[in-house]
Amino acid sequence: MQNAGLAALGLNWRYLAFDVHPDQLRSAIEGAKVMGFIGLNLTVPHKMLALDMVDVVDEQARIWGAVNTIVFQARSASGQWIPLGTTDSSRHEAVRSHGFNTDADAVLEALKKFLGVPNLQGLSVLLLGAGGAARTAALRLAQEGIGQLYLVNRTQEKAIEIADRLAKSCPGMGVKQGYPSLSVDLVINATSLGLKTEDQLPIDKEWLQKHRPRFVYDMIYRPFETALLRTARQLGLRTANGMGMLLHQGARALELWTGRPAPIEAMGAALEKNLCG
Repeated sequence: MQNAGLAALGLNWRYLAFDVHPDQLRSAIEGAKVMGFIGLNLTVPHKMLALDMVDVVDEQARIWGAVNTIVFQARSASGQWIPLGTTDSSRHEAVRSHGFNTDADAVLEALKKFLGVPNLQGLSVLLLGAGGAARTAALRLAQEGIGQLYLVNRTQEKAIEIADRLAKSCPGMGVKQGYPSLSVDLVINATSLGLKTEDQLPIDKEWLQKHRPRFVYDMIYRPFETALLRTARQLGLRTANGMGMLLHQGARALELWTGRPAPIEAMGAALEKNLCG
């Protein structure tokens, strides 16, 4: 996806994957900065760890509590910090790492464009999971003015943590733990259940069959249709997987690195080809 975007922009760059142990994350970030990398993407379990490892944290990333995109910056002739990808020189006196989060807005783009949710304001949402992705989604949905949020997680402590944070930042929104007795507008799976074919459903199947929410969204994008989405589709519910979120968080990261609009169509085509052939 990213290499397709770079090719469409005519940039002589390459996007590569590196397997880094969490214990070496700080060294990896510093090493990439020294070697002249344009930037980095981070995935689990690095997103929350990186908050304390970058030189500057974007305010939104601070709110969401996670960094998934790092932009290496240098000073321009006027003294402003600008992305390395927008500078002409390959040598700089000083370079800093700036952490961003592109996941939060990507969740909204995916829900609206891929799932067809017209307006989130006032909706009731059942959120499965309480990890970093779930927390980011919960806080961003709260900003959009959803009416009620139900949190379901295997360990109650993490769900309580999210509920407490939402109570402070969005006191007008209802937050409850556990399954509601009635249906909801939207179900979001932010757990890893579904990545493997033998995984159990991340939701109570009887509740899903009985209450039939309007929309079901799974952040997982491989497999292309998880057991949750297949079950929901068979019930006649509207579904979407995590491809849209992956696309839009990646497109925003590319814009941060290049300072140019992302070629979303080229990136989307490459992503779809990779995920579903």
